[in-house]
Parts: sequence; structure tokens; C-alpha cells
Amino acid sequence: MARSYYSTVIDRPAAEVWAVARDFNGLATWYASAIVSSEIEDGRTADTVGCVRNFLFGETRIREGLLALDDVERSYTYDFREPKPFPVLNYKSTLRVTPVTDGDRSFVEWFVTFDCAEAELAHWEAFFAAEVFGPALEGLRAFVAG
Repeated sequence: MARSYYSTVIDRPAAEVWAVARDFNGLATWYASAIVSSEIEDGRTADTVGCVRNFLFGETRIREGLLALDDVERSYTYDFREPKPFPVLNYKSTLRVTPVTDGDRSFVEWFVTFDCAEAELAHWEAFFAAEVFGPALEGLRAFVAG
């Protein structure tokens, strides 16, 4: 099983960052440079475990299902739904916001585990960290900074 990981520190309190990041349908708000549109399917709310967000990442349609939402740990976990946007299997990703008490800041991490062809492992590990999670968290940083 492969793992891709990205983390950063945002100079805002964890409660404030989590209030923005916990919206499972909020990517289009704070990652607007890459997310064209987003909606939760079937009339569910974005904080309902089992809901599916359907969004456009550039020109790629992606559907992700919310597997867990934890306000105490300030995290959520999700997976890909059909049709899968990338040739990886068993994709399971988590976004987590942890307080940094020195300076009332936030440690934000986003990671994924997945399976893929061994020859493509380095590509997908780099892709999720550098092309998805990193830019998305920069968007989150800019959004909460105002």
C-alpha cells in the first residue's frame, strides 16, 4: 500500500481553520483555483457520513464519499466513488486540523493510502502531495487569512 502526505502550518486558530475545512462540499470555496464546481448528491448535507461530493477538478469529474467526520479530532476521511478518476485502488484519504498551541496556529495534514501498479507508485505519491493536497492547503491558507 502506498502513502502520499502533505502538511503545513496555518497561522490561524485550529477552530477557525476547521470551521472552513470541515465543509465536505467547501472545496470550491477555498480551492477555487482548481475546483470548478461542487455539489453533494441526493439532497444530503455535507456533514452526513455517507454523502457523496461530486466536483470538477479542472476537467476531471470526481466523486468522493464521506466515510467519517470527527469534530473532536477535527478530521474527515473519504474515498473515491465510481467512476474512479485515477488508476489507483483502495484510495482512502484524510484531512486533519490539529492545534499548535505555541502561537494559536494550526497544523494541517492531508494524506492518502492507495494501491497502484508498482511502476506508477512514485508518480501517484508525488501527484497527490504536490498537485492536489499542497495547492489545496495553500488555497485554504489564503481563504482563512481573508
